[in-house]
Amino acid sequence: MNIEHIRQPFLKKFPGDFSNNLLQRNTPKVLFATVKPAEFYKPHLIAFNEVLSEEIGLGKFEEKDLNFLVGSHLPDNIQTYATAYAGHQFGNWAGQLGDGRAILAGEITNENGKKTEVQWKGAGATPYSRRADGRAVLRSSVREYLISEAMYHLGVPTTRALSLAFTGEDVIRDIMYNGNPKYEKGAVIIRTAESFLRFGHFELIFAQGEHKLLQDLLDFTIENYFPEIVSSDHQKYKDFFENVCTRTADLMVEWFRVGFVHGVMNTDNMSILGLTIDYGPYSMMDEYNLNFTPNTTDLPGRRYAFGKQGQIAHWNLWKLANALQPIIDDEKFLENTLNNFGIYFWEAHDKMLCKKFGFDWLKKEDEEFFTNWQGLMQELELDHTLFFNQLEKITPDTDLNEHFSPVAYTVLNEEKINKLDDFIEQYRSRLHSNSISKQESLELMKTTNPKFILRNYLLYECIEEISSGKTEMLIKLTQALEHPYQELFPEFSKKRPSSYNDTVGCSTLSCSS
Repeated sequence: MNIEHIRQPFLKKFPGDFSNNLLQRNTPKVLFATVKPAEFYKPHLIAFNEVLSEEIGLGKFEEKDLNFLVGSHLPDNIQTYATAYAGHQFGNWAGQLGDGRAILAGEITNENGKKTEVQWKGAGATPYSRRADGRAVLRSSVREYLISEAMYHLGVPTTRALSLAFTGEDVIRDIMYNGNPKYEKGAVIIRTAESFLRFGHFELIFAQGEHKLLQDLLDFTIENYFPEIVSSDHQKYKDFFENVCTRTADLMVEWFRVGFVHGVMNTDNMSILGLTIDYGPYSMMDEYNLNFTPNTTDLPGRRYAFGKQGQIAHWNLWKLANALQPIIDDEKFLENTLNNFGIYFWEAHDKMLCKKFGFDWLKKEDEEFFTNWQGLMQELELDHTLFFNQLEKITPDTDLNEHFSPVAYTVLNEEKINKLDDFIEQYRSRLHSNSISKQESLELMKTTNPKFILRNYLLYECIEEISSGKTEMLIKLTQALEHPYQELFPEFSKKRPSSYNDTVGCSTLSCSS
């Protein structure tokens, strides 16, 4: 691997704490602190993303690179660091937060000039670990490694995963925060992104009153990550905020398309580039439920439930706007832009649903159709992904009970079948207004609706297998997630087995997941 090509331009551009002091503390008026990752002496590689490594410019993996994959025994050219940011967590200002389990190696540039940040997660404590050890366990590491690649191949903007490795040490965790800690196998992943900058980076600088530094960070971000912004003076900051709003809305629409629930949409978990970032207590949705949250910490309020994700993204953008106000200095513009978010989001959302149903254009009356569909899905407890897969196969002679019962999480009695029948008739009537052929409509559905999603019960089984020294399921899941619009393994295209309904780490997750 071309580790010697990794550089740290962020460290040269901004003020930082270069002490390498791991004491957990506030670091005012700086954007980062240099740190030394923990030393792991018995690492063992579990998975390596060769295609991604070649793509970003790191090249092929060799045995001598294993230490790098866990952050140990690094060459002199890599000065590792953690960034400082703040955020609103569950609606409340949390003050300084920062990279508590993440350590940046720096930036690699490929042969086409594209820059990618490289970051370890689980390689040790930083000044921002907040009384934690900075380690990660196998369970959470496998979940992030697989889902980030699954989202990428689904076509959802996301951070990506380069490697997954055992550290060779055990880590103690209380998975449900209920006083039952136990030792688990430690692991480290390397994740990559064009940038890991978050809403929270801008919130921290604003809260500290460092307006010159805030403008410097804005200039850096626009120059490096928003090439489409060609305006100058203060207009570029307005264009930047509009761009962030659009990217964020587009991301939320993609989450709704594939049935993804983040679980902890704090402002510090919001990418300034509109990427899905920080996979913790996430879930791909099984039965359709607008009120579903996979995060036990989010109960009973369900602030981050599936159906609220657009609303929360809007709320988070208000907080970002507040942080950028000293530089943009136009409250009316910010207010109008934020008010337009909802208009843009819902139109994009409904156009996305049109594609899922095979409609070639959005009609005014579709809003009522989509509302009826949502109510039906929740009442009949139909699987979100499998419903659309079955809808693609429906014919005039289809027995609805036989066809949809395998994708329902409740018994479809006569009353429910009648409601389903009424809806299918509405659907067929709506299809008749299409200006495209039935085959074109079907192709639209097939390219919008995945055949495979990375369900929590599959992840649970995979983690159990890896813990016992097996990787067969990991290999199969990796192949399946690379081709989500094909059905490579039919055994993965089924609803969650009832035996997993109340399994900790599968159906019930915490922020430690």
